[in-house]
Amino acid sequence: MSKSQEKTNGIHGTYASQEQTSKASTVQLDVDRLHSLPSEQQNLYLLTFTLSLENHVCSLNHEEICLQQLQVTKELLQIVQLAAPVPTRVIRNSLGRCWSYMLSKGDRKPLYESINQLVAIISAGKNEKELHNRHAAVYCLGEVYKAAGDSAITLSSVTCSHLLRLVKAAQTHTGLRAAIFRALEKLIGSVQGSVDETIAKDIWKTARGAASGDKAALVQANACRCLEKLVRSTSYFDSAVEFEALKTTVWKTCDSPIALARRAAASCLATILVKGYSDAAPSRSASKPKKSKKPAKNHATPFEDEDGDPSHPSSPAARKGVVKLELNLPDLLGQLSSHYVRSSTTNKARAAITYCYIRVLKQLDSSVVQASYGEIASHLFSELLGNATISYDRYRLLLTRKYVQKILADCLASQVLAESGRLNAAKTLVNNILKNYPQVVKEIPEPSKQALVGALSALASLIESLGSVFGTIGDSCQDALIQVLQHPSYTVQIHAAYCLRAFVLACPQQLIHCASICMNNATREMNHLTSGRQSHRRCVGFANGLAAVLSVSPLQPLYGSLEISSRALSIANDLLKNSAKAELRASSTQVQVAWILIGGLMSMGPDFVKIHVPQLLLLWRNALPKPLTRENSIQRDLAELSYLTHVRECALGSVLSFLESNQRLVTLDVSIRIAGLLQNTVDFLDTLPAKVKDEDPSSRIVPALHFSDLIVMLRRRVLQCYTRLINFGPISSTDSLGESKLLSLAVTLFADPTYSPGSLESSIANSAASFDSIWDVADNRGFGVSGLVQGQTIKPLPGEGLSSEHLRWQDKTDDHVDIDDALVTPICGAREHDSVYIHIRNRLQVHEVPDPPATEVTNSAIALFAVVFPTQSPKVQEFALEQLMTLVSAGTLQRSPGRRAAVVINTALALLGATKVAVGEVSVESGDIRHPAVEKALQALLRGFIIDPDRHLRHLGYEALGRLCSSSGNTFTTNEVNTLIDLIVSNRDPNARAGYAMALGSIHSNVGGMAAGLHLKKIHSVLMSLCSDPHPVVHFGAIEALAQVADSAGLAFSAYVSSTLGLLAQAWSFDTHNEECAALATSNAICEVPTPTAVARAIDSVINVLGPDLQDMSKVRELVVSLLSQFERDSSPEVRAEGLRCWEHMYLYDPGHVDLSSYVKRLQQDIQSSDRSICALATDGLYNLIRRDAQLVFQLASEGFEEQIWLTLNDRPNLDGITTLIEAWLGQTSLTEAAVWILRIQQVLTKSAATQKEETPQSAKPVADADLQDEEVAGFATGETKEQGAAAAPEPSQELLRWQVRVFALQCLSKLVAVIGKDLDLDSNSTAGHILQTKVGDVIRMAFHASTSSVVELRVGGLKLINQILMIFGSTPDPDFSEALLLEQYQAQIGSALTPAFSADSSPELASAAVNVCATFIATGMVTDVERMGRILKLLVGALESFTASDSQEAAVGDLRGLGSNAQTMVQMAVLSAWAELQVARTEQRYLDKVVDPHVGKLLPLWLSSLQEFARLRFEPDISSHTGPPRPDESLETVYAALNRKTLLKFYQDSWLELVDAIASLIEQDPNFVFAALEGRSSSTQMNGDTPKTNIAYRDEPVAFFFVLFGIAVEALVTRSNHESPGDVLKILSALKKILSPAVAGNAIFQDAVFSETIEVFDRLALTEGLAVQTILVDIAKTLCLTHPSAVEEGDTSSDLNEDIEQLFELARVIVLILTNALPNIADSTLAPRAQLSDEAVSLIRNGFEALVEASGIFPSIIKTDLYASILHIFSVILSTPACQAAVVPQTLPGFRRFIQKLALDDGQSASSPIATQVKTCLHRLLAILGVAQRREHESSLACAKNTLLTTSILLTTASSVIASDEALVFAALEATLDCLQDLGLAKVAAGCLRSLLLMNPKHETDEGIARYLFPRLVATITTPAAAAANPDSENAKTIIAQALTAFVALHANDENKAAAAMAVVLPALLFRARVDGE
Repeated sequence: MSKSQEKTNGIHGTYASQEQTSKASTVQLDVDRLHSLPSEQQNLYLLTFTLSLENHVCSLNHEEICLQQLQVTKELLQIVQLAAPVPTRVIRNSLGRCWSYMLSKGDRKPLYESINQLVAIISAGKNEKELHNRHAAVYCLGEVYKAAGDSAITLSSVTCSHLLRLVKAAQTHTGLRAAIFRALEKLIGSVQGSVDETIAKDIWKTARGAASGDKAALVQANACRCLEKLVRSTSYFDSAVEFEALKTTVWKTCDSPIALARRAAASCLATILVKGYSDAAPSRSASKPKKSKKPAKNHATPFEDEDGDPSHPSSPAARKGVVKLELNLPDLLGQLSSHYVRSSTTNKARAAITYCYIRVLKQLDSSVVQASYGEIASHLFSELLGNATISYDRYRLLLTRKYVQKILADCLASQVLAESGRLNAAKTLVNNILKNYPQVVKEIPEPSKQALVGALSALASLIESLGSVFGTIGDSCQDALIQVLQHPSYTVQIHAAYCLRAFVLACPQQLIHCASICMNNATREMNHLTSGRQSHRRCVGFANGLAAVLSVSPLQPLYGSLEISSRALSIANDLLKNSAKAELRASSTQVQVAWILIGGLMSMGPDFVKIHVPQLLLLWRNALPKPLTRENSIQRDLAELSYLTHVRECALGSVLSFLESNQRLVTLDVSIRIAGLLQNTVDFLDTLPAKVKDEDPSSRIVPALHFSDLIVMLRRRVLQCYTRLINFGPISSTDSLGESKLLSLAVTLFADPTYSPGSLESSIANSAASFDSIWDVADNRGFGVSGLVQGQTIKPLPGEGLSSEHLRWQDKTDDHVDIDDALVTPICGAREHDSVYIHIRNRLQVHEVPDPPATEVTNSAIALFAVVFPTQSPKVQEFALEQLMTLVSAGTLQRSPGRRAAVVINTALALLGATKVAVGEVSVESGDIRHPAVEKALQALLRGFIIDPDRHLRHLGYEALGRLCSSSGNTFTTNEVNTLIDLIVSNRDPNARAGYAMALGSIHSNVGGMAAGLHLKKIHSVLMSLCSDPHPVVHFGAIEALAQVADSAGLAFSAYVSSTLGLLAQAWSFDTHNEECAALATSNAICEVPTPTAVARAIDSVINVLGPDLQDMSKVRELVVSLLSQFERDSSPEVRAEGLRCWEHMYLYDPGHVDLSSYVKRLQQDIQSSDRSICALATDGLYNLIRRDAQLVFQLASEGFEEQIWLTLNDRPNLDGITTLIEAWLGQTSLTEAAVWILRIQQVLTKSAATQKEETPQSAKPVADADLQDEEVAGFATGETKEQGAAAAPEPSQELLRWQVRVFALQCLSKLVAVIGKDLDLDSNSTAGHILQTKVGDVIRMAFHASTSSVVELRVGGLKLINQILMIFGSTPDPDFSEALLLEQYQAQIGSALTPAFSADSSPELASAAVNVCATFIATGMVTDVERMGRILKLLVGALESFTASDSQEAAVGDLRGLGSNAQTMVQMAVLSAWAELQVARTEQRYLDKVVDPHVGKLLPLWLSSLQEFARLRFEPDISSHTGPPRPDESLETVYAALNRKTLLKFYQDSWLELVDAIASLIEQDPNFVFAALEGRSSSTQMNGDTPKTNIAYRDEPVAFFFVLFGIAVEALVTRSNHESPGDVLKILSALKKILSPAVAGNAIFQDAVFSETIEVFDRLALTEGLAVQTILVDIAKTLCLTHPSAVEEGDTSSDLNEDIEQLFELARVIVLILTNALPNIADSTLAPRAQLSDEAVSLIRNGFEALVEASGIFPSIIKTDLYASILHIFSVILSTPACQAAVVPQTLPGFRRFIQKLALDDGQSASSPIATQVKTCLHRLLAILGVAQRREHESSLACAKNTLLTTSILLTTASSVIASDEALVFAALEATLDCLQDLGLAKVAAGCLRSLLLMNPKHETDEGIARYLFPRLVATITTPAAAAANPDSENAKTIIAQALTAFVALHANDENKAAAAMAVVLPALLFRARVDGE
């Protein structure tokens, strides 16, 4: 390889390629040089050459490849045969890609030769070729066949034979065996059915043997893939016999401990099952009904058939008479279930079978799956969940339930079924399963308990997915769920309650109905508790259902009912009172139901609960009294003890719900009281007997629960409540909780060595000989191990948040990883374990289910220890740690390895939690653990954990150790780091070394900053050496730790980047560091701890360390890019995901060396990946690109990119990145691609989601079938069909995109319209606005479709879109018919879209949106005749009348009735806001007078009362301290006013501006009418809009309602929320301007407190808001100045400063402040003003200056002079500012003239007055400005000079009366102006100014002096002959001067003497000029 060749940076244009040469000599490997290098450099040299060769090959075109193909092939073969260095995995992959590219893009002539040569290497003798050479040859051979195998079919048999023979020789090389099967898979995939049958069967046999017998997971997986490819590509194995043989193999492989092999086996079996599926296949289950439970020994029997396969007579199977495999769906699924339910089947195999189920259902045609959903669900419920082998084992049952849910919800509902399919599936579950309980038809059996549980879980997930669409079957579902709530099984009840909650959340209109039914049924059953009809079970079921429904009320406030909530509380109180009178069992049920109801009510939140806190504390005190002595407890019988325990557990459930949902009510007093109750309960537990012998079942309070179970449940509740109380209570209360006792209690509970296994299986598993790992126990007890740890994931502590500790490589990329994750813990959760979880809102934010009660005791004890331990004294901490060490090392644990493992895990978790609290990661008091003895004890415990063989325990240990070092300081950290390094050197155990390495990484990561930098060198050195360790556990841990160190060190790591990068590159290329290594154990270990993923993660950390420095480090960058190019082609999804993350950061730091085109195409490909992490990372990458330049990204992307984005959103609706991406895209291109966006969204709204044909959901009715009570709908639908054609909407058999996607698309369209509307406001000729105008028909059509949809969200969105269009184009004329409005042609469609919103099945949100549209429609003026407004006006009037009727509780809008109080308020505010909009619009649209006038008398009181209510809600303090009971005479709305405050406040917040605007416009229109209303005077007369305005006398007091209006407006300005737009501020200020008029405000605004607050608000707005806000502030300040009381006082002679002057000064200061913001050089001449001023800025400066001029007249004389000086200074600055010359100065000059006139007319002024001095100073300043401008130092100098001349002229002509006639400055100004007559560009302006000065009339003394001075000089000017190179401007100026002189003569025509004298001078001069010009 020549030295001149430059190595390229990547492949396929991933980065900037360097120039390549095409000579053959450039691809030659210098073997001698290679061997001359040191051995450690040879690998890197060979890797570099191989990658360079690959880059070179990929850069060649077809002709160049053909020329160099032989030479390149020779080099490739040479590398394959290298004895040293060994061709590693990276090199093999690169060689394979070279061959693949050459044969794909070039000539295939060398194909046969290449295959033969590679086969020769494979078949060489034992000693001729090493296995690593054969490995490389096998891999390359597979790539050759994959690329061009269809051209080498004749060699396939020979190749396969040699590969099969190599299997035996490769028994010592795992990677080679795996590569052989991988190559065979590629070969078969290439030659397909052309493979020889004998060879195929040999492969089949060998692969089956490897799949079942090989110990290497990678070999098993590749063998299964080979088998799968044989099944797919050939027909040799379609017989039933082969199927049985393969099934046996797969079952063996499914027992593999590694998921990779299990997944491959399951996929293989799924393929053959799907291939064998046939609708016409006869059922095999009819003849053998028990087949699934007891499979026959001869598996081939069910498939034996006398007849062959008539459909395939030519197939080999048919020729030999072998029966072809044919399975119908039940038999197909039965093949999987029969093995799943065997008692001998392992849980790992069950996980594989679950994955196989998913693969089968995904591969079957979706129409088959949709049609058979009921059959599939019934099979899963009956054959899996209902099987005795599964249901009798609790862990198996819960695991199976989780897997069934995975199949039905995550697979079918989310990925296979479309929206209509999901809706039909929900109907199937409701009708076929739920409605069959209780049994209705004798022939249809009642569904089993497990079938009901499975159906309810699946239905809940379907409801959550469908959302409001589910409402179409809401009534049917509600009836079914209410029936199932009566089931005697507690498990079914809890799942039914959860499903009911999901149902009510999706269909909130059912909330009140469901709650009422549950409450009534529970009350009814309470009356039959002693009847023996299992009423106690039904009562509990209905109570849980009611509690679940009540917990939805805060989430759906519009649909809640205070009456039901209050009634539920009343029922609970009555039950608790009456429970003492009932017998024990009935009393127990009453108490349980009461506390369930109270627990559900607790989720209503503090606003509901706060007034009941005293009552609750009393109830809890009665339920949780101090216990009697232990002797008294022993005397009680078991039934009574059970009752007392059960009652306490139920009461504590409500306490837990209270603590979770009402944190701000947990005051110091409340927390102390609850702590006392909890201590009482702990004391009660201590009095209970430890063991109970011969428990009588009849004495049980709950038949299914033993007394020991009740004790466990009570202990769980106590610990949970203690933990929440410490987390949420005030910190000062923690001292009084007796925490030291809690610490000992917690330690005893999670680390007690004595543990009862509970079952014979657990006892056997606990024996030392049989115990393997605690994670494989699978008994749902796990010897008491905590459920907080699941593999590497640790659940967060209460108060820690949702983030959990895990390594990033644990983030699996596929959607089915949770199938295997369920196996990493012996605990399975279930909803029935804890019913309180159903109605605790915080818990329901994540889909987690509670662990079993015994496990929850351990979890809560650990959490309690974590939050209590750090806050204790060092002595208590030391004692607790000694207690822990004693328990962990107890002798009894040595005989019980299972319990010992559980205790150690629990202890590690507790210490990790404690260190998290100590470093402040949990929102509780952090405490202190920095005592030396405590640190030493913690250190000793944790060091033992980090060397344990269990990697999950090691993870807990090193995470805790890192936080301990962070808490303990530098000295402790230094000693710990040194000790760990010494231990690494001395301890050779791989687990220990890995633990020590990860501990170093964790220490550095947690300590961070300068403290960690002290140890960086040592830690880096040790980790670097460990990275090369051949043991996979060691080098994986070291690489992961190295990444942590790099992440936490930041720039401090820069010095180690080069060495680290080199080592990582070597680790990436080592065969010992990937799963294709030779050693079996290493390969299997790397399959579980993927070293390549860790390497990629570390590379990303290095990239982040370098940052932008990558641009300057070419060698480092080249190596990084080379590695990234390898990552993106790796077979592991995790590595590819990390590669995407690396590329994202690479482009961020160094975009110049990333080929954007290829990067975009790769992201485009990955966004459709089935792996969720890859899809999410690709989405993030695209978002970052689109945020920079969206148009460029879409130009570079391949065709179909837009469609891919929308389909990805449809497939993954929960992927937030996609919506953010689209919003960024829209934000950039909305104005430039408006037409494209409209078409794009139209396509999305009508796009088909998939090609498969599915039934249209019944809810999506055709538009013409909707009951819209109008013929217009059908007409519009018909017209639309004609316009749009068939392509506009999908076929009936097609499926639209998800409704969530269509709602989002509609939101995008709404944003687009809003942006275009703003653009139109700024520019009436906006291109985007014109496009929208032309497309308005399409937009209205889309809005119409949406508004008549069955989805509420779509309907609301459609109406809002119509409203936007009306607001933008309502008054726009039609471009084709100017006499008509644009939207007139669509008024019928708009009216039709509104009609469904007022139907009986509408919703308050929809009705409110429709009311807004009605008002906008009327206000636009499309219909000006009231008679023709029709039903739209009638709806508005009817709604108004219903809200003003005497019985307003029955208010209705159209047919929508029966609204709740909150919903009624929402609609009422919408109606009032709509009428307010009409009132505001009537000022411009006079036809609205007839609409509004008849109703103003009703409206104004409603508007005012609404504003008053808004003010009360807004300003009324939240009296959370008020916890007293309500008065009997108070209404529910009054009692629970705080509950509805937030909800109602939002409605008023959205409408109050319109109401204030309406009142303000009424004030302008007819003040007397408004004042009568404002002051409380009734007025029976109608308002007369034509009444002429009268001068209103100023009142000293404001009108009655002023302070409410003023307070609302000012408070809104002060406390702006984030969702308020800048336009709201303008509206508020506009309304405030009208409120502050003297007629309304009187003098109240000028009260000191009010005025000072107002000025503060104005100051803040002036400094923070934009120009539009500042403009209106100027108007308000000016108005306040002009209307100030001192402004109207006559004869102002005050010469003293007073408060009025101060207020006027403040107002003037606000104006000056705004001007200073616009022109900073007003305040500081050193500040440069803006280079350009916008139109808004120009208008603001003009208005501000004119406001100052107007306000100056009313200032007292004592400060008037100062104000005048300020105004003159401001104008001088404006005049001298370059940016102001073009627009500002010309617009300001009229104001300046008026100001000078005001100065001149000021009484008592003389030439020596201060004003005269100011005028002279101004004149002097003007001359200075003119002098500077004449230097022409900048572009605007000429304009500045012109403006200065004009200003000087204005000043001299206007203020001449205050200037002395002999003032030298005047003559200087005249001379300067005369000089300008010779200036190019200024001559004409100067001549005009001189003309004005000369012709001034009448003239003062100074004017006469000016004329006398100018006259002779002007005459001389026109008589001066022009120079040779005359200035044309000067010549033109002479003409103007001559005309001026002529006019001057005419000016004195009345005075003959003056006229004659002037004529005598001017006439000769004119004649002279005429003669000169003539010559």
